Amino acid sequence: MIVYVFLVSFLLVPLADVAAAGFQFISAWSALRSFGQYVQYYNPLGPDGTVTWRPGLQTTVAGHTIGNLRVVCGDAGAACSPSNLDSPKYITFSTTITLAPIGARAPFWRSVLCPTTCTYTLPYSERFQ
Repeated sequence: MIVYVFLVSFLLVPLADVAAAGFQFISAWSALRSFGQYVQYYNPLGPDGTVTWRPGLQTTVAGHTIGNLRVVCGDAGAACSPSNLDSPKYITFSTTITLAPIGARAPFWRSVLCPTTCTYTLPYSERFQ
């Protein structure tokens, strides 16, 4: 019985937390990649150089909210604007995931799995050309 309690509390529960975090990370990364491929069909640069999106642009993919949209024009890495009318080169965006570990209730596991916070922002960029 002591071995069973030891295995469950110190081995299986932390492994389950790592697996759950991995699944959340893979899901968020897949949503970011899908959004990047989706944006390839929607040119965000309007005729006046402002970033305008077509009506109905989705900002939620597979339950992950996509934010911090930034379109970069030209080779200098500057954001698209009326004064920067170069062709759009790439877009950057991100999503946030929050881990909810089961075994992080003990102080030791919380410091290992979530050192400062259990919320992580995953950035992503996709080239237009």
